[in-house]
Amino acid sequence: MSVSPDILSAAGSIPSSCLHRIFRAAEAKEQESGTDVMKLHVGDPYFDPAANVADAFVDAVRRGETKYTGVEGLPALRAALVEKLHTDNDVDSAVSRLLISPGSCQGLAALLQSLAEPGAEILLPELHWPVHLQQSLLAGFRPVLYPLGDGFRPSAGTIAAAATPRTRVLLINSPANPTGVALDRGELGALLELARSRGWHVISDEAYEHFLYEREHISVASLERDVPVDERIVHSVFSFSKSFAMTGYRLGYVSLANDRAADVMKVAQEANIIGTSTPAQYAGIAALDSRAEATAANRKLVQRNRDVALSPLVRAGLLDELPAGGWYAMLDVARTGLDSETFATRLLEQKGVAVVPGNGFAMRPEVDGQGRIRSHDFAPWARHLVRIAFCVDPVALETGVRKIVEFADECGGGGHVSAG
Repeated sequence: MSVSPDILSAAGSIPSSCLHRIFRAAEAKEQESGTDVMKLHVGDPYFDPAANVADAFVDAVRRGETKYTGVEGLPALRAALVEKLHTDNDVDSAVSRLLISPGSCQGLAALLQSLAEPGAEILLPELHWPVHLQQSLLAGFRPVLYPLGDGFRPSAGTIAAAATPRTRVLLINSPANPTGVALDRGELGALLELARSRGWHVISDEAYEHFLYEREHISVASLERDVPVDERIVHSVFSFSKSFAMTGYRLGYVSLANDRAADVMKVAQEANIIGTSTPAQYAGIAALDSRAEATAANRKLVQRNRDVALSPLVRAGLLDELPAGGWYAMLDVARTGLDSETFATRLLEQKGVAVVPGNGFAMRPEVDGQGRIRSHDFAPWARHLVRIAFCVDPVALETGVRKIVEFADECGGGGHVSAG
């Protein structure tokens, strides 16, 4: 797909992601039909934050705690997060290296801006969260996409082969969006060793840290606790949105590898946000106070959805195995004879179920010398993949999954075990 040559800005050349297109299409379907759509396309949980979170937000407003905080965030919240990282993640952080952001997405964007340099490249997997690609381009990075192996797993050897002398950053997302892949200690250690040997920064996006279903989460930064702070390379990004169901509060945080990186990111934050919502930060303190109970309960809810609602997709041959972590599963609909765009469009039209075409997670841009996308295509192996979110209401999820299996059967290409 080519881009108009009269586009002047890099931002103007970046297409909207597949996530937003299907979001708008689902809304239009509901308005036109007057019936509810089974919304399996967006990672918004059906459960709510703990009651003390809303109470803390409202209390902060009533106390008049609505003024600016420093760009770094509330000292009390930052101190609580340093303790959380030490206790829960085995990460040796410090208040000076801990910055609050209005959502982890903005924290990622500011971090990328603070690490970018002219002509620098960032390594992303061929199957990636589209926002990671958009953010990298907006920061001025040239994305280099590396292939994934069996089960959508990365390998240090494949990444090393894709890198160039201009590579500066390796982004790791475990558990991963959209695949649900969770990397083990050996895999993470190999990636970190490669990055250190090449002089790269590592960005670890750990938005789904509390949603692993067979083993404990491993933070990449925990693997360099014994490295002097000034020599550390891992910058870790976390979110309140998933663990605490606080998607609309817009609250996240970044633990920088060292003080120099933190000082640079503060400048990016000054230019972008001035500061994060003060009442939302007080809500974050409350969420941390009850985090053990809340995160365990939320993980249990999502795991129940995974175990019960997704099993019919495995039996139907649309999903190889249940995802190890996160909120999403990638289905392979090749047996229907439809590509992912057609499958998603017809599924919405005929069954009222919204899913995301998988090719949108595998865009391959051609970037010119000014950082503008001149053309793009999609990895051909992704043309039969679709993503579903399984953090949604259980009834909607089970109904949506049943309709997906029905639709796949109606399209032909049987040969699967009954999902009944």
